[in-house]
Amino acid sequence: MVSQNHTVHDKCSDGNTESDGSESALETARRQLRHAATHIDIDPSIVERLKYPKKVHEVTVPIKRDDGTVDVFTGYRAQHDSVRGPFKGGLRYHPEVTRDECVGLSMWMTWKCAVMDLPFGGAKGGVAVNPKELSIDEKERLTRRFAQELRESIGPNQDIPAPDMGTDPQTMAWLMDAYSMQEGETTPGVVTGKPPVVGGSKGREEAPGRSVAIITQLVCEYYDRRLEETTVAVQGYGSVGANAARLLDDWGATVVAISDVNGAMYDPEGIETASVPSHDEEPEAVTKYANNVISNDELLTLDVDVLIPAALGNVITKENVEAIAADFVVEGANGPTTSAADSVLAERDIAVIPDILANAGGVTVSYFEWLQDINRRAWSLDRVNDELETEMQAAWDAVREEFEQRDVTWRDAAYIVALSRIAEAHEARGLWP
Repeated sequence: MVSQNHTVHDKCSDGNTESDGSESALETARRQLRHAATHIDIDPSIVERLKYPKKVHEVTVPIKRDDGTVDVFTGYRAQHDSVRGPFKGGLRYHPEVTRDECVGLSMWMTWKCAVMDLPFGGAKGGVAVNPKELSIDEKERLTRRFAQELRESIGPNQDIPAPDMGTDPQTMAWLMDAYSMQEGETTPGVVTGKPPVVGGSKGREEAPGRSVAIITQLVCEYYDRRLEETTVAVQGYGSVGANAARLLDDWGATVVAISDVNGAMYDPEGIETASVPSHDEEPEAVTKYANNVISNDELLTLDVDVLIPAALGNVITKENVEAIAADFVVEGANGPTTSAADSVLAERDIAVIPDILANAGGVTVSYFEWLQDINRRAWSLDRVNDELETEMQAAWDAVREEFEQRDVTWRDAAYIVALSRIAEAHEARGLWP
């Protein structure tokens, strides 16, 4: 069923309503839409349509716990816009998943797919549950029941979920299997981010971090900075942060700080990133390997060339923005910079490369995975990485062109590219009936 509108105050990693001037994911997405629309000639009716999702599904997800009791959770799937193709976006398991958060994040996915020129629209979903409190068997039962509740709303040509916070390739394998069992045929294209053994793509897990590293390299080239003379601080050493840090390290940059929830490892001479396990390899282990530990707050204010916030949303705020000393901010996480902080960074001429471009490697390789599933033909890792680099370069070139021609921020330029493509598609297809 479709949920009713209501106002929430969510505090998840991609948006919150704290008093420091940050805002919910939905508020942020609508503000960014309005702002981008002021820069281009666009039919106001299209902007009005894009303020709202096409559908929001709210479902009840009961599961039997290992002790025989039954718990009931609430799940959501927000489908924002499909004018350019099927809906695409992650599924998260988190105790503070809400309807409005899913709507806001689905809008971000619409912009992200458009800036990458992928034939998808935006979606996002999840279940309000703490996955750390579920056993493996309980998580599997939850996933299979959620898949059943959403079965009429997802599909390889309709809506294609992917992993997000609290979910992983195994979750996607369960979801794919549950959907396939009900359809009566194996349908790998219903989800992306699966293990390669059941139709997943090589390089999918590393892709968001790889795209962050590629964009960082392109930023340095644009501003005539040699990567070998560039210092980098990375907040968050999970899938995105660790892969970005290791690639930049391999390519010659000096990574001076990396962190997890417990704090940051700091070495001004450079960290051998390959010797420090990522969160996936050994959870919360960064500080165990550090000789010099600083706080996550201190990491954000280090005097480095490039700062990569790759952990949580809303970490650069009006409270700490004046202390940001990096020349460039490349957003690895979704929404790490609040709107108030963003304005100050622009005034200080600190270039901020937005998340919808920098971390778009995930959805781009998800597109590759979808193509592989449809054609039943797997790609090599080299092909995946080569194709990703080509797509990131093309997206960078499009955003750079708007940045130079319009004298706007990098974030504005990315949203202008995205909104222009979405608006053109809406104009071509029209409104039926």
